[in-house]
Amino acid sequence: MADQTAKGEEFERKAEKKLTGWGIFGSKHEDAVDLYEKAANCFKLGKNWDKAGAVYTKKANCHLKSDSKHEAASAYVDAANCYKKISAEDAVQSLNQAVNLFLDIGRLTMAARYCKEIGEIYEQEQNLEKSMDYFERAADLFQSEEVTTSVNQCKQKVAQFAAQLEQYPKAVEIFEGIARHSINNSLLKYGVKGILLNSGICEICKGDIVAINNALERYQDLDPTFSGTREYKLLADLAASMDEEDVVKFTEAIKEFDSMTRLDPWKTTLLLRAKTALKANEDNLT
Repeated sequence: MADQTAKGEEFERKAEKKLTGWGIFGSKHEDAVDLYEKAANCFKLGKNWDKAGAVYTKKANCHLKSDSKHEAASAYVDAANCYKKISAEDAVQSLNQAVNLFLDIGRLTMAARYCKEIGEIYEQEQNLEKSMDYFERAADLFQSEEVTTSVNQCKQKVAQFAAQLEQYPKAVEIFEGIARHSINNSLLKYGVKGILLNSGICEICKGDIVAINNALERYQDLDPTFSGTREYKLLADLAASMDEEDVVKFTEAIKEFDSMTRLDPWKTTLLLRAKTALKANEDNLT
């Protein structure tokens, strides 16, 4: 590994020499780019991610000097892939550079893809606010290019994070929007009941019985088959148990649904919040 690092440093020195020496402007940068690529490969083989990332950044700058924005953006993505192994912050910085360049040259789908990747990095870092921002940007960019499946994936992330941050009205608005958009799409309509369940759970967390029942009516208008589903039954049973302030009944409804369809951690977390609030109400009454 030390041998690979030494080789990488040698290629990097040669690249710097090319740039500072005499030569035709364009070819000088092309030669340096090739040498930086060789240096980066050596550093990667030596698992020296920091140096590899730094060399890819130098390669990006070389491309920018010769106004090759697409190649520069790709080099920043390569840098980010190295930095991801050691520093989320540096990876995000490199990806942001790539996003801005892709926007400059009108490659909106590429910009969206890397906004989504930044969102995923922040999600891993548990920074939900920033993650939500980047998934929102990605959704807008995918929308402008009409990449519907990716728009919905990103919007669902935004809604899930909004709910985790207790921004329930925002989450409900997004989930309902996705459901409305999906119901007439032959590929997406089968996922609608799951999206309406997510929206309904956010309504349950808001704790307003009238709003929950109004939501159930809205869902039925949107998808006439919804009232025959287990998802609808769960929401209706939860609403009834909240109306009666019956924690046992609330818990039973969740258990019954979970025994047939496993509830994911997001739903479980939100339902536990709602149950805790219901229990607190019950305790206050006794």
